[in-house]
Amino acid sequence: MLFFVAGLLLGLYGQVRAQNLASTQISVISERLAQGAVHSWEYGARAEALLELNAPTYSVVSFDAVPPPHSIPSNITSALGEVFTIAHNIVVARSLSNITGPQPLIADTSAGDPASIGVSVLLANWTGQGALDGLDYAGAAQDQLHYLFQNVSKTKDGAFSHRVDQLQLWSDSVYMVPPFLAYHGVLTQNQTILGEAYTQIRLYRKYLRDTAAGNLWKHIQLGQTGIDDGHWSTGNAWAAAGMIRVLGTIQRSPFANSFKSQQNDLAHWVHEIHGAMYSHINSNGLFYNYADNNTTFYDASSTALLASTVYRLSLLGNIHIYIPLAEQVRKALLASAGTIVSIATTSTTPAPSTTSTALAGTGTTVSGLLHFTPEGWLTPVVNPYSYGAQGSDSPEAQAFILELQAAWRDWVADGAQGANSAREARPHVLMIGVILVLHWLMSSPS
Repeated sequence: MLFFVAGLLLGLYGQVRAQNLASTQISVISERLAQGAVHSWEYGARAEALLELNAPTYSVVSFDAVPPPHSIPSNITSALGEVFTIAHNIVVARSLSNITGPQPLIADTSAGDPASIGVSVLLANWTGQGALDGLDYAGAAQDQLHYLFQNVSKTKDGAFSHRVDQLQLWSDSVYMVPPFLAYHGVLTQNQTILGEAYTQIRLYRKYLRDTAAGNLWKHIQLGQTGIDDGHWSTGNAWAAAGMIRVLGTIQRSPFANSFKSQQNDLAHWVHEIHGAMYSHINSNGLFYNYADNNTTFYDASSTALLASTVYRLSLLGNIHIYIPLAEQVRKALLASAGTIVSIATTSTTPAPSTTSTALAGTGTTVSGLLHFTPEGWLTPVVNPYSYGAQGSDSPEAQAFILELQAAWRDWVADGAQGANSAREARPHVLMIGVILVLHWLMSSPS
């Protein structure tokens, strides 16, 4: 068993192929995302994808410090402009409502989704956008924070409801609320709020993790209606990605040393979801919409987001066990049209050479890719407005593929750890990796 674990950590395949989205394809995918994002969580997911892809210095999953610089470098002014436009439009619309006091950034039937926009609003305030356009970004973020603590219903142990009409927990919420709390806590030097981000994740895991299903997360629990005991793949990916963002925020903050155990927990919990989910990956490189239910359709959306968290966990936590699978999945998602994809469904198998370098689009379309329509929409995907149904044009799926592209790019730039066993692990994340591997070894059957 020890040699097996060592093999996993060293990475059993040697070459990282440069199969990649072309810049024209990324532009088209980004355009479709901008075109389609009209709901609260879509604005939040779009802002996060743009930060990770185009302005990583201002992303919490980079190696740059949190908080970021107040003064924006001239080479990323344009890239951040799209994020600030999202924040600007949200705060303008909020100001027109003439409502004062605690309130969400945007009116919604979800109590949690509006908070997903909070990071972009906080960033706009941090970089002085209010001095340019006269908007009160700090006040808007503060009202959103107070809304969560004062207006949103909670479980007896303090988990915020994801819904307005009833006390109910959705796995989606881990991506929406805790990253906002963590960023707010660091930017305002409030360790209590930063700690609350971790607490919310811990509580959601307590209610949603299904130990009887190998630690897959249930989608929706509590409430009078709409409970979903199924293990929705996108929900598991949302949860893992939210944890990654909180881990990155803490790790790059001045408070990192005060939250060492929380960082280890977060890394372990992401790894836990990876283990649960990747045991259900299909040979075509996709998850079912409900990971362990083969009567549901294939879903590239959740597949992309979860794969992005594998690269991020490698970077932030020095955990590379699922890198080989993530590489196979990424190549499957970017396969050329007509490719017959057949991946090995174990984490130790090298990625096969069954796919070719992605074809360049025309500048307005994405042509020649198996999992993209000519217009540039990822396919097949779950309907983002009806989680049990297959959809077509999904804004969140566009954000997820951009997050995957950014995560893979950063992983390659850092030396593709897990693919090159000769490279020395980074000291600041080595301990997380050691703790998790020991935990995995001790908990595995002999």
